[in-house]
Amino acid sequence: MNKQVAENPATKNRDAFTPLVAVASLMVASYLTANLMAVKLISVFGLTLFDAGTLTFPLSYMLGDVLTEVWGFQTAKKVIWLSFFCNAFLVFFTALGLLLPSPPSMEEISRAYALLFGYVPRIVLASLVGFLGGELSNAYVMVRIKALTKGRLLWLRTIGSSMVGYVFDTVLFVLLAFAGTVSAKELLVMIGAQYAMKLCIEALAGTPLAYAAIRYLKRRVGLS
Repeated sequence: MNKQVAENPATKNRDAFTPLVAVASLMVASYLTANLMAVKLISVFGLTLFDAGTLTFPLSYMLGDVLTEVWGFQTAKKVIWLSFFCNAFLVFFTALGLLLPSPPSMEEISRAYALLFGYVPRIVLASLVGFLGGELSNAYVMVRIKALTKGRLLWLRTIGSSMVGYVFDTVLFVLLAFAGTVSAKELLVMIGAQYAMKLCIEALAGTPLAYAAIRYLKRRVGLS
């Protein structure tokens, strides 16, 4: 009864579950979480400022910076596309769930499901377009800044690349996700508020976390 099941020989190495897998998984999870949270809009003084996903979305950018810095642009690009397809997977199956019948006793829950996931496809479609443009430009600019600064000034790479990436992401996402549901004035306010909020989170939390993660991971994978 206590006999252990034999493991695949490749899994006996404690490094088989690589740091790359962990970072990629966290990036996908943070992106999925941000998309689900984006359904909730935050309003202050009567103005819709940003969606709740803005609070977690910068984490995916920070992880994108880590991927680019430690494993390079090509690897980061593969994980970005992986995130893209995971989100497409989410949209397809949550939409499929809308079409399936449910028992009368679960009518209230079914309506809540339809209310949430009936809107999620538009959110995710907008996020997919913004995410690809933002993350790919973020990773590319980070590599270019690294070359120009000869590997110095990591903070300049993380913040500078995010400043470019957030332009693509925020403008595309807000317009595609919320045009027609809020006023033109609120769309402009949302773009400005989201951009500022993301940069603040990046500067105050994302960059310090990126420094710590990059330092640790470079030692772990033998780059320093």
